[in-house]
Amino acid sequence: MRVSRRRKSARRGEDFAKQNRRVPEVARKIMENLLSVPYLIKVMKGSLVIVVLILIIASVAIILINDGDSDEVNSDLIENRSSDLVGQQDLDSDPAEDKCEKGKVFGYPPVNLDKTLVVVPLGLMSGGHVTPIDHQYFQNFGNKEANIEVYSPGKGVIEGIQFMSGIHSDKGKIIEWEDYRLTIKHECKISSIYIHIDKLSQKIMDEAPKTPGQVSVSIPVEAGEVIGWYNNNVDFNLVDEGIVLSGLIVPGHYEREPWKIHVPNTLEYFEEEIVGKIIEKSLRNEEPFAGKFDWDVDGKLQGNWFEVETNFYAGLGGSDYSSTHLSISPDYLDHNHIIVSMGDYDGRAAQFGVKSNSPNPAEVSVESGLIKYELVDYNYRTASGEVWEREKFAKIKEAFNEESVEGVVLIQMIEDRELKFEVFPGKTAGEVNGFSEDAKKYER
Repeated sequence: MRVSRRRKSARRGEDFAKQNRRVPEVARKIMENLLSVPYLIKVMKGSLVIVVLILIIASVAIILINDGDSDEVNSDLIENRSSDLVGQQDLDSDPAEDKCEKGKVFGYPPVNLDKTLVVVPLGLMSGGHVTPIDHQYFQNFGNKEANIEVYSPGKGVIEGIQFMSGIHSDKGKIIEWEDYRLTIKHECKISSIYIHIDKLSQKIMDEAPKTPGQVSVSIPVEAGEVIGWYNNNVDFNLVDEGIVLSGLIVPGHYEREPWKIHVPNTLEYFEEEIVGKIIEKSLRNEEPFAGKFDWDVDGKLQGNWFEVETNFYAGLGGSDYSSTHLSISPDYLDHNHIIVSMGDYDGRAAQFGVKSNSPNPAEVSVESGLIKYELVDYNYRTASGEVWEREKFAKIKEAFNEESVEGVVLIQMIEDRELKFEVFPGKTAGEVNGFSEDAKKYER
């Protein structure tokens, strides 16, 4: 954009110079004409006319003498005019955009990391979260009250508050819950999204809905400001609309959650001291410590799939929208471990490992023909070699499969972005010979 403005400045300077050169040229022409008609003097009567004529000639002579100096002045004017225009184009540039290009850094963590014990990375597949999850979890399951601070990582404006409620079962006991979802708009097309904040700060609570629902607001917050508190778990999304993930190969399929395609490697947006603390508490034992959730490989089996004619990620709507989802993707803690995640495994969502952990879905294509996966439960081994106790912190070394076969899935890619799929709960590979009339088609 600056190149074009400089060219315009140069053209304006040339036009300015031409206009200023016209004055001495006109003066020369006048004098030449006057000198070429001396007979006028003879015919003119009266001294007054002669005096006037002499004054005109003298004025023209002065203009001609100053011609050289005029050229120098014009050059200075052109240079000054060009400088002014360059200065103006610098003023026209967007300082916010320049700042964004230099780096996107937050000086505060999403939560009080000293009170947080576990950071769950991106990519978990669990229950109704059939496709890999696009947010991190900050947790302390030993905590019993909402007293762990939640911060705004940078200066911004809260644009949305949602009051959520529901019930869940904990060891056979039905528990009712209420909490909040917040969206904060920062600079550089970056947003923070929090889910399950148990208690809001007073100024935010004053504008929050009092019954389940969502409201649009405009509440300024400072970097590091306490916006609420969580009890034992809070979800955190960082969204950068300046990027689009390559591992979700059809971005338009995710319109139900439009931020999903813009979720980057979260750790790249925080200062080093904060990154170090998050890595210490991350369950992952190696890069990427923030995790990964976009696993699609075009023309291959790996990644997310959606039952045909069910509106892709949006599904059939409602809380059961993921029942038409399917994902065959790497495990969130061990990227070498295959997970088959289904929205409908005998009427429920479920996740399994694959016996023998092969064939690799990143290598399965139309040419591979019929694929038969035996489904098994799986667990994790810590860096110290012990079986991981969920809800406790540990650095995970690897995932491993259990021996018992829980069922079989048949998969055949029909086209690069379409496949045939059927699940056979409770069966083994030897009991399944081919697709039945219950087979479904999935696409992406």
